[in-house]
Amino acid sequence: MPHSQNRLPVWMMSNMSTFAAIVAISAFGASLTPSLMPRDPLVQSLLSGIVASLGYEAALLVRATWRYMEIPWLRGRLRTVWVVGGLTACAGILANSLSRAANWQNATREAVGLEPLESAAPFFILGVSLGVFLVLWLIFRALGIARRRMERILDRLVPRRVGIVVSIAAVGWLFWALVDGALIRNAFKAADASFMAADLLMEPDIDQPSDPQKTGSAASLIRWKEMGRHGRAFVATAPSSDEIGEFFEGPVQNPIRIYVGRLSAETAEERAEIALEELKRVDAFSRSTLVVAVPVGSGWMDPGAHDTLDFMLGGDVATVAAQYSYLTSVLSLLAHPDYGVDQARVLFEKVYDHWTTLPKDNRPEFYVHGLSQGAFNSQATIPLFDMLGDPIQGAMWAGSPFFSKFWSEVRDHRNPDSPAWRPTYGNGSLIRVLDQYGGLEGEFTPWGPIRMVFLNYGSDPIVNFTYDSSIFEPGWLSPPRAPDVTPQLRWFPVVTMLQLALDSAFSLNVSGFGHYYIARDYIDAWAAAVDPDGWNTDRADRLKEIFVKRGASF
Repeated sequence: MPHSQNRLPVWMMSNMSTFAAIVAISAFGASLTPSLMPRDPLVQSLLSGIVASLGYEAALLVRATWRYMEIPWLRGRLRTVWVVGGLTACAGILANSLSRAANWQNATREAVGLEPLESAAPFFILGVSLGVFLVLWLIFRALGIARRRMERILDRLVPRRVGIVVSIAAVGWLFWALVDGALIRNAFKAADASFMAADLLMEPDIDQPSDPQKTGSAASLIRWKEMGRHGRAFVATAPSSDEIGEFFEGPVQNPIRIYVGRLSAETAEERAEIALEELKRVDAFSRSTLVVAVPVGSGWMDPGAHDTLDFMLGGDVATVAAQYSYLTSVLSLLAHPDYGVDQARVLFEKVYDHWTTLPKDNRPEFYVHGLSQGAFNSQATIPLFDMLGDPIQGAMWAGSPFFSKFWSEVRDHRNPDSPAWRPTYGNGSLIRVLDQYGGLEGEFTPWGPIRMVFLNYGSDPIVNFTYDSSIFEPGWLSPPRAPDVTPQLRWFPVVTMLQLALDSAFSLNVSGFGHYYIARDYIDAWAAAVDPDGWNTDRADRLKEIFVKRGASF
């Protein structure tokens, strides 16, 4: 057969590989399937476009490797059948995925208690995803042109195959240097300045305390203006003894809250020293319970976590925290991952060292707490073995992120009969895990001298994300699944990891699910950790009703 007759029609002779098209469309379809958190059409479109682009480029890499190894490819009629069959399969996968997009999205919404959507806007998703794909396609093509030009230069100096490897490494390094230097670092600087300016704003609806026992008052060692907006809100909005008296049966007090802002001192050590001196000034060590709390990256303290404990213990609580960043948790981890750990460590050490000098029969019970990044920083700084001779009483951590070694140890070395999303660890005398559906029931050995309680939602992508989910199915997908994870969620290589990464950015959208922890579940977690006198289900339910009336997220 003449060679010209083996050629494909012009419309099939583009640079687009059929294999790459199949992979890209398949990845696009997989990205529309259910995940942990619901997404609006625009966010879904961005994810789908990125996933399709990565699938396409990965397939081109496989094709290039195939050619590099000089393995024969289909020719003649077989190639024509392959191309026509592949493009037909692409059309079928695309049509099927778009037609089922609404049902897939509604499966996720149903799992977290949201109303279903009438339509997932399939044509909008397709159009925006195509635009994202084309932009990324142009970027990759530009990088390819730069690599080939460098390869031609290197051909004069080194063997061809060495030139290919060197050109790929060089162009990749130059691209990352440009992004990291010109974009990422400048973006972090701008974000830090912006968040710092917001932190300095004085809220008109929050007045400086006049009570000399309050942090931020004229008598305080910590200046009101230097506490930051989250610190001022944390101190000023603490429940009063009158409010607490609506629930607590017995003598009540105003809870003590101490917060040291970043502007209060230059170093983490100095901020911790100020916090300790303020604790002494307000006689915090005379309270029955002392909590060293670590805020999230921006300095925010979740009122659902702290107000509930104040009510539970009749206000007989002193809570201390120190700010380490103005940025959100994600940005602060990327920009200054050591700041939070350093601040949490020195604050704990300062307070703990003083606490150990007090008579054991006349000092508060000592607990640590953190949410999200605060949980990670707190866990990373607990000197568990060093304090066994004089241990603290426990910890309550909410939303422990996936990169926490402490949480990973509990999840990965859980008892075989427990699920990854709510593991049991050892005999339960040291560590227990609960979610919004329970977890404290079971045949546990009685608590030991230290109680460590993890509060994690099964639908929290920040807790469940792992890098190896790109190549292995994560354990939390195995049956039985958490009630807030849809049975329709399926694992796909790479795609599931990217879905979880995107879900993490939108995990605060649904109260009581994802990464949005609420008062109802903090109440049960704190009760497990501090074991209040006379606590029972009726008291827990009554406190939850109070927080509904207070307008707290429930």
